[in-house]
Amino acid sequence: MPQTNVDLSRNLKNRHIQLIAIGGTIGVGLFLGSARAIHNAGPGLLLAYAVGGAAIFFIMRALGELLTYRPVAGSFATYADEFCGPFAGFVTGWSYWFMWILTAMAELTAIGIYVRYWLPEVPQWLPPLVALVVLYGTNLLAVRVFGELEFWFALIKVVTIVALIAVGLFVIVFHTGELGATASFSNLWSHGGFLPFGMVGVLLTLQIVMFAYSGVELIGVTAGEAENPAVVLPRATNGITARILIFYLGALIIIMALVPWTQLSPTVSPFVFVFGKLGVPGAAAIINLVVITAATSSCNSGLFSTGRMLWALAQRGQAPKAFTTLNAQQVPAMGIHASAAVLLLVVALNYVVPEKAFIYVTSIALIGTLWTWGIIMVAHARYRRAVLAGRAKVAPFRMPGAPYANWAVVAFLVGVSAMLWLDRDNRVALYVAPFWFGLLWIGYRQTRAPQS
Repeated sequence: MPQTNVDLSRNLKNRHIQLIAIGGTIGVGLFLGSARAIHNAGPGLLLAYAVGGAAIFFIMRALGELLTYRPVAGSFATYADEFCGPFAGFVTGWSYWFMWILTAMAELTAIGIYVRYWLPEVPQWLPPLVALVVLYGTNLLAVRVFGELEFWFALIKVVTIVALIAVGLFVIVFHTGELGATASFSNLWSHGGFLPFGMVGVLLTLQIVMFAYSGVELIGVTAGEAENPAVVLPRATNGITARILIFYLGALIIIMALVPWTQLSPTVSPFVFVFGKLGVPGAAAIINLVVITAATSSCNSGLFSTGRMLWALAQRGQAPKAFTTLNAQQVPAMGIHASAAVLLLVVALNYVVPEKAFIYVTSIALIGTLWTWGIIMVAHARYRRAVLAGRAKVAPFRMPGAPYANWAVVAFLVGVSAMLWLDRDNRVALYVAPFWFGLLWIGYRQTRAPQS
């Protein structure tokens, strides 16, 4: 029976939350998007990931402090509402929902692309449709089932990246196999230098780099279902940033040391290419399957987060009341139904513009991500002011460098938004953004209008 006025169940353990966040982050941004980024920046891409990673560190520490102050499922949307005003909370909640809808579309598009590795005659829109139906059913189950499934999905990705780093290091040090003769860390600066396209090339990759990091804030959405939030959330926040930086920077360093970046195609996953070159029987096919798993995992996290965000918005009267309903498993089923229905648009997108679908959705999704990260930093700065004024309690988990780090990160995020204009395909995001925020303003005014 559907239930209202019932809270979400707290059944997610630390291992679930750690792997859910990693699973939501390590997806097509790394496995597919890095191919185009390497083509645009060469080894200089590592600099973009390092700078972006520094910003992510402060974002996650700020979020961790807010989460230990008040662990709720609405997370950053709730903090925006409390410290920046109800309109900021409304925009943040709906923009995060919008971001994950588009991110899930990107993941589903990647599934369509990679299935064609084995079945080139299959239309690109069909695999996304099948995957969406399966994930939709999964997300209607109890949250512990979702947590277990996502744990194993994410673990496959982690094991794959660790294997790549370990095997790659062995090849580089001992010069074994097909790549052994030319594998060297000197490949990072021997083919046109470390910055073959200068800083402009690095700046042009910031869009895909920051999109690749999107999902790291998913820890915040799990707060309302964490089994022991006071212990689990700080531990997860501390661990997630370092692990993701190792996975991203470590994997890309090894890839570009094993194979000169000039040999990598912008349309082929560097993971598939490198494992194929390592000479392991069936390696390319195995990695292709892992990439599909990665995309499926990230999309799974997307459906999870969008359902929870609609539930949290409805709790504050900023979304239809129907979204407050939980099913018998205490899952926000109505929000999942609505999100899955909107995600069906990815089928049409892959039918109409299959060659541009991935670029378009990642660029537009980044607008929602940058807004979310920015509002976390602003809400955190205002939370600190509230603490000094005695209006809020001190959280046991603290972000270093406040308030200067807050405004430095916000300035960086604004700069990344501006960089979207430099790329013709990414520019579509800047065309969509004014319409989206204008639509949100109209929607907010409607929620504030007196009811007859």
